[in-house]
Amino acid sequence: MAPNCVNTGNSTLDDQINEWLSWNKDIKAEMEIKNLIDNGQIKTLSQLFLKRLEFGTAGLRGQMGPGYNQMNDLVIIQTGQGLVKYLLKIIPDVTEKGIILGYDGRYNSKRFAELTATIFLNKKIKVYMYSKVCPTPFIPYGVLKYKCAAGVMVTASHNPKEDNGYKVYWENGSQIITPHDKEIQKSILENLEPLQSSWNTSSIYTNSIFKDPLTEVMEAYFSDIKKNVLYPEVNRKTSLRFTYTPVHGVGYNYMAEAFKVANFNPFIVVDEQKNPDPEFSTVKFPNPEEPSALELSIKTANDNDSTIIIANDPDADRLACAIKNNGDWHVFSGNELGALLGWWMLHTFKVRQPDCNLADAYMMASTVSSKILASIAKKEGFKFEETLTGFKWMGNKASELIKFGKTILFAYEEAIGFMCGSNVLDKDGVSAGTRIAEMAAYLQTMGFTLIDKLNEIYSEYGYHISDNSYWICHEQETIKSIFNRLRNFDDKANTYPTCILEGKYPIRSVRDLTTGYDNTQPGNRAVLPVSNSSQMITFTFKNGLVTTLRTSGTEPKIKYYNELCASPDQKDVTKLQSILTEMVSAIVKELLQPEANNLIARS
Repeated sequence: MAPNCVNTGNSTLDDQINEWLSWNKDIKAEMEIKNLIDNGQIKTLSQLFLKRLEFGTAGLRGQMGPGYNQMNDLVIIQTGQGLVKYLLKIIPDVTEKGIILGYDGRYNSKRFAELTATIFLNKKIKVYMYSKVCPTPFIPYGVLKYKCAAGVMVTASHNPKEDNGYKVYWENGSQIITPHDKEIQKSILENLEPLQSSWNTSSIYTNSIFKDPLTEVMEAYFSDIKKNVLYPEVNRKTSLRFTYTPVHGVGYNYMAEAFKVANFNPFIVVDEQKNPDPEFSTVKFPNPEEPSALELSIKTANDNDSTIIIANDPDADRLACAIKNNGDWHVFSGNELGALLGWWMLHTFKVRQPDCNLADAYMMASTVSSKILASIAKKEGFKFEETLTGFKWMGNKASELIKFGKTILFAYEEAIGFMCGSNVLDKDGVSAGTRIAEMAAYLQTMGFTLIDKLNEIYSEYGYHISDNSYWICHEQETIKSIFNRLRNFDDKANTYPTCILEGKYPIRSVRDLTTGYDNTQPGNRAVLPVSNSSQMITFTFKNGLVTTLRTSGTEPKIKYYNELCASPDQKDVTKLQSILTEMVSAIVKELLQPEANNLIARS
């Protein structure tokens, strides 16, 4: 289709389509747009060209396809051009520091990484780019190892196969936060016209300032894994049989090497999911949080007399774990794994450094995660920090604390993301998988299982039981209406619900990180950072239940997180579970009102 020939009846839309067509070099994408025009799909075309993907959760993430509002070659080039201009402006020695790039096994991931590499090489900026698919943690690890100015991982993590993403890390090895995200977005908009040289990827691998860091990073990363193994002789002797799945992602070779250096016998792999597959052909959702994603793992484990399953998501930055218990499979929640790994990292630290001052040691969790680490910290003496949702906040907080000589033991978020130590300032499913295996082997020497240990943790520090889920809502106005009702409950600003079930369960405090309201703080002003671009309200009840309602940054969901935090003397778990169930049902019915708001239940 020749440029400047589109006529949809909307001149602004025509201009955007014509501009995109004049810059685009993807013939297939051009044909898709032509078909939409020929079929009069004005609403679809408006969605693709009158909106634009913006930097959100530390970068871009969206569906692949033509237009400015999807992931494609032109959008990646525009993003790369904006990013490189911003780095040249902010970091004086960026040409020498360089950038590190990686990609997963999704459609177009390698292509998007190569386009990015081309843009940086054209500006004489050193490029480190992995020669094979790699785990996302290898980018933040590589940023610190090579002292890079930034890092980019092309991945959409556990999103559907139609999606891809562009995750950006800063020179401190953490995902970017404000103001960098907003300034990069501004720089992208100032550099939209693609340079002709940005399309030519043919000479990347022969460029004198290009380097493949895979061998060096593998050696260093797995050396760090090995150093942190506490009981290698126990690992070698354990009779436990582990089953592993990368869920069609990048993790197999890396987790196999991690098991090897940790002195374990090889695990049993789920063959059907062993290799990267952009179709994710055996799962409905490539997300190990979803029970259906572990069906083949359970079958493989049963067939091989294995009692523990370890799973990574497709870019291997998250970890799921299941254990056979009295003939049935228990899939640990993110909060349960957070309690276990938190205990293990504390145990490891105390064994290695028995005389060390715990007052300079830190653990972290996101605000929607369990408060179990806070409860352990009160008794054991280390410090606990709560952050906003997302590892970008924990990674940057960890970097800040390290500068002050503090030790980071552990950080996690309930969406099965775990940071064991500070070699990677982001979630890392490979190192976390090794640690959970090591803990299981150690506990076996005492006749304990992971479930036994979890119950012991709760018995000692207080039961923390959770009920987390979500409702689907595609209408932004409906979402806005739900949250506005909650913060104007008596038709006045900052008046929130005071109870549920007609006063049976009173609310003690409210924190609204959309407006900055927190009635536990001086002047009712929240301490944690505030973002009016997303919705998040936390209610704390007098009986210890903490409930957070929030919107997702990447999906059309209203998520709810509920945790009943009991004192150590409350041992009746059945009674606590009954209270939690009753309260969650009332919270959904009274606060979210799914029927009145036409919310769609989780499938």
